[in-house]
Formats: sequence, C-alpha cells, structure tokens
Amino acid sequence: MLYNVYEHMFRGGSMKIVAKHIEVVSWTDIAGNINPVRFKIIKEDGSNSVVKIDKVICVDKEKLAGNNMRVYKCQSVINGADRLYELKYELSTCRWVLFKILESPPKGRQPYY
Repeated sequence: MLYNVYEHMFRGGSMKIVAKHIEVVSWTDIAGNINPVRFKIIKEDGSNSVVKIDKVICVDKEKLAGNNMRVYKCQSVINGADRLYELKYELSTCRWVLFKILESPPKGRQPYY
C-alpha cells in the first residue's frame, strides 16, 4: 500500500518538534530569494552532522511571536531514509532553526514520493 508522506507531514502527521539552531549553507538569487543547500546540527553527544537538502518542497511566510519567518519544507536522505522536515529562517536575526522533522511513516506503509 502506497502512502503519501507529504499529506502525512502537512496534515497533522507525526512531526517531532526539534527547535534547534543550525548552521546553513545557502545561496541567494537576484530577486533575494534564499535557497538552502545543506545544514549542520550538533547532536546530543556533541558531534556534528551535516545534512544535504535534496529538495525544497515549498516556502511559506509566517509570523511567530511578532517575528517574520520563512518556513522551508524540505526533504533529505538522513541515515539512509527519506525524511521530511521544516527549516525556519528568522528575517530579523538571520538565524536558522530546524523546527520539525517527520517521524517514520506508519508500519506497513511504504512512503510514496
């Protein structure tokens, strides 16, 4: 049975809130749009992990506690499995946050990409 992982993610699926600041490599086009390429996160054991952003699915605008944010819904292969997650970019401080990551799809269902 195929399973639409995007629908699961964006319609209240099992998303784990991480909310950790991260370092991001990105590029900006002539119109000023920011395009993230990869990010580095510090794991609980203190080691670093670099994740290549395979696909930016969509970019939304959000206002959180009075701060304008850009929300990037992305996909990457992490530890050998496709994972979906949200990166947030705070415009006033120019800081990135790994906000949410999709937990594994329900048992017995194969992700559909």
